[in-house]
Amino acid sequence: MVESEFDVVILGSGPAGLQAAVHAARAKARTAVLGKVRSSALFKAHVENYCCLNDTVSGENILNEGRRQAEKFGAALIDEDVLHIERLEDGRFSVKLESGDTLVVRSIILAMGISRNKLNVPGEKELQGRGVSYCVDCDCNFYRNQVVTVVGSGSAAASGALRMLLVASETHLVCESLEISEKLRYQLESSGVHIHPGRKVGRIVGEGEVRAVLLDNGEEIETSGVFVELGAKGAIELVTGLGVALESESMRFVAVGKKQETNVPGLFAAGDICGPPWQIAKAVGEGCVAGLEAAACARRAATKTAQS
Repeated sequence: MVESEFDVVILGSGPAGLQAAVHAARAKARTAVLGKVRSSALFKAHVENYCCLNDTVSGENILNEGRRQAEKFGAALIDEDVLHIERLEDGRFSVKLESGDTLVVRSIILAMGISRNKLNVPGEKELQGRGVSYCVDCDCNFYRNQVVTVVGSGSAAASGALRMLLVASETHLVCESLEISEKLRYQLESSGVHIHPGRKVGRIVGEGEVRAVLLDNGEEIETSGVFVELGAKGAIELVTGLGVALESESMRFVAVGKKQETNVPGLFAAGDICGPPWQIAKAVGEGCVAGLEAAACARRAATKTAQS
């Protein structure tokens, strides 16, 4: 087992984590980024609504460029997952990696994103990023004038289906029930969305790209895109033992202040783990702030230790 020391450790190698790494490393903090780039929700996505990028760019390319940039400024990239975090008596953190190695660090940035709730049906995993999406707002424009299917029973699915009416040629909503307000129900039922109540998706059909969805009653809907809108689960299990406060309304996301600080000294958060909207622009902005603040926090802690 190897023990290494860093000023700033970032959990997550998506856009929030990589932007944080760039700023922390440029601020001369010893910085490490943990996590596997393929785990980022951006990896299989395509981006067309990010400022200053005129062409559609693959998420994989954006992340790989971000990794090279972070490394250029001195950040260490460690392609391992974290198993455990604990607070040490001197105020630093101990971060245990899957290899058994341990990092001792002054500041941590949580940027591991969220785990999207999945349908867990045949074809979903294979066609993710090839017609299967988990964010209407992010990917709607890729399906302009095409037939799309939204799956879910809550307000996210209903509002997503209404949004797709502005873009798609035809919109279907597959829902076991409609657990939404009466106002939203009225909007939906009078909107032109083809609603399939009491139904589940049994399979997503296609080779290389989505062709159709097969419902549990045998009905097949020919479609180019499937938007799974089942809500999102906060990826915060690693830090619950540290007493991190959660955003009060849903209790699924980490609560942060304007400096991306949590209620735990030395612990910051950025990106999807802080809540919606699920946009790269938000993640990058929060990562910038978190990287600068975590580096400054680590400097203050180091100065205090040296003076004591």
